[in-house]
Amino acid sequence: MTLSIDYSDKTVVVIGGTSGINLGIAEGFAAHGAKLAVASRSEKKVTLAVEQLQKFKTTVIGKACDVRDVESLRGVLKGFHDALGPFDVLVSGAAGNFPATAVGMSPNAFRSVVDIDLIGSYHVAREGFVHLKKPGGTLINISAPQATLPAALQAHVCAAKAGVDMLTRVLAIEWGPSGVRVNSIMPGPIAGTEGMARLAPTSELKESVRNSVPLKREGTPEDIANAALFLGSPLASYATGIVMPIDGGWSLGGFGTVMAQLQRTIESSEQTRS
Repeated sequence: MTLSIDYSDKTVVVIGGTSGINLGIAEGFAAHGAKLAVASRSEKKVTLAVEQLQKFKTTVIGKACDVRDVESLRGVLKGFHDALGPFDVLVSGAAGNFPATAVGMSPNAFRSVVDIDLIGSYHVAREGFVHLKKPGGTLINISAPQATLPAALQAHVCAAKAGVDMLTRVLAIEWGPSGVRVNSIMPGPIAGTEGMARLAPTSELKESVRNSVPLKREGTPEDIANAALFLGSPLASYATGIVMPIDGGWSLGGFGTVMAQLQRTIESSEQTRS
């Protein structure tokens, strides 16, 4: 098999693909020729992302929807299928996060993250399955280190992303006979993203994050896009049920250290205000 990745005859849908890591994934597929559809909650972000992705001289469409709204999502996915054909790759990347202690956040705040990250991922998978090529289609979920690493201020995300990883594995079993593969990517700290800004809001914390990564750098959206390009390609044709960390080794121990430091920073700030 030739070690090249060509998506020029493929249809790729990226849910959440209008900013941050997911936009980087969309750019990666567009750069390799895929017909592309992106969706997120913000109509403005969708418009801007479609304009940005058109620089790759491929077909790009977009639509706003909320993964918590099944009816809206179903209509958007059907529209993408009608316009571009069956999906070769469906990326499920919608997510929400904010640092808060378990007792410090409201029940609604906890539920909101679970609804977006876990329930939303289920909605995308369930509604997207009918539009995936069989055999040959691929679902890629976007996980997080919190799925396996307990961390202060992240009870909501830890619970939600752990569910996403188990959902990935169950779907890999259920969908395997139809020829659909299901995998997850677990990004580490990625420069220039909203998640990184919340994780490390000060220069001191940013430096601490970099020092906690064995490779001593933040990742880039391109790093995550490259993993998605691999998982969606024939090069990964025997890979399913995988949760793949792309984190410079951060999940080997650095994540918990940084979150503990962030907790001390927040607690110190709260004491100062009181």
